Amino acid sequence: MQLDKVVSYHKALADPTRIKMLILLAEGELNGQLLAEKIGVTPATITHHAAKLREASLINERRDKNTIFFSLNDYFIRNTATATENLIYQRVRSTGGSERVLDEDQRMKDSVMKSFFTSDGKLKSIPAQLKKKLIVLTHMVSQLEKERKYSEKEINEFIKGYHEDFATLRREFIMHHFMFRNDGVYVLNPQEMWARWEDLS
Repeated sequence: MQLDKVVSYHKALADPTRIKMLILLAEGELNGQLLAEKIGVTPATITHHAAKLREASLINERRDKNTIFFSLNDYFIRNTATATENLIYQRVRSTGGSERVLDEDQRMKDSVMKSFFTSDGKLKSIPAQLKKKLIVLTHMVSQLEKERKYSEKEINEFIKGYHEDFATLRREFIMHHFMFRNDGVYVLNPQEMWARWEDLS
C-alpha cells in the first residue's frame, strides 16, 4: 500500500506534456487554452493531463465562469521529494538519532498539545505557525484507521469532534500529505509520506 501510493505519485510526472505544464505553471496561473497554445497541443489534451496531475495533487483548479485556471500545488511538489526520501531511508534512519534532539522534539510537542488542546481534547484554534500546525494535524490523523476508506461526510464529522472549521482542516490533511482523496473518498497516506514537523527548523 505504501509503495503503491509513492509509485502513483511519480507516475503522474512520467509524461513530457505534464512536465511542460508544470514548468509553465511555475511562472503563474494559466487557463487550459493558453497552456495548449504554449505547449502546442489541443485543449482536450490539456484537460486529460490536468486530470492526472490533479489526482496526484500536483495542481489546483479554479473556475471563473466557463474558464478553468490551473496553478501549481507548490507546497506538495516541494515536499514530496522529501517524503519519498524518508520512505526509502526509513530503516537506516530508524537505527540512529540523538537523544538530545528527541528530548527537544518531545518538549516541543508537549508544549503545543498543552497550548492548543483543551483538557477534553478539543482544538482551541488552528496554529498559524507551520511546525505547530503539523503537530496538531499529526495528532488528529493518528486517531484515524489505517486503510479505511472515509467519505467526506465522515471526515467532516471526525474533524468537528475537534474543531468547527472542518473545511480548512480537511484541506490541510490533503495539502500536507496526511490523507489521499479520490472521487470523494479519503484514505490515510502511509506515515512516511506525512509532512514531518520534526524536519522543520
